[in-house]
Amino acid sequence: MLPTKAFLTRGVGRHKNKLESFEAALRAAGIAPYNLVRVSSIFPKDALFVSRDAGIVMLGEPGSIVYCVMAEEYTNENNRLVGAGNGIALPKERNHFGYISEYHCHGWNRRAIEDHVEDMAVEMLATAQGLELDIDRAWNERRQHYKLEDEVIKARSIVQTARGKEGLYTAVVSAVVFCAY
Repeated sequence: MLPTKAFLTRGVGRHKNKLESFEAALRAAGIAPYNLVRVSSIFPKDALFVSRDAGIVMLGEPGSIVYCVMAEEYTNENNRLVGAGNGIALPKERNHFGYISEYHCHGWNRRAIEDHVEDMAVEMLATAQGLELDIDRAWNERRQHYKLEDEVIKARSIVQTARGKEGLYTAVVSAVVFCAY
């Protein structure tokens, strides 16, 4: 089984019970009616991204087994910031598989999580290819990509943050979902 398509999604859920807050976050992300199987961090070299709406259609009937790389976090503290994010690093020339990172935390804003998950994914890809990496020197702000030796790496991310509400669990999820084989 080699995925040929994937999509990014995220969601927030709130409920008095932790499990039901997670279910609500999965509903917000559009992936609640599926049996989710978490996989590790490899993005196939020939796979393409599709929109969330197109990807959900490809998932099949409710109850289908769906593979994803997911991050999740919870809080039941009023106003506490929680976040979950995935970073994806792909070689520009697509001559090598890519990497997906996941991270969850308390107290980090969206931008900080985006930077962190993208850096993590780029570092995993660079080391898998045997490239030397100084993450701060590799980032090109103007071109919005990482340059390592002769290799250009494109990175992207999906992040969900939320603040806790009094008397409720707040769950956040983000995921890279594989949707076609």
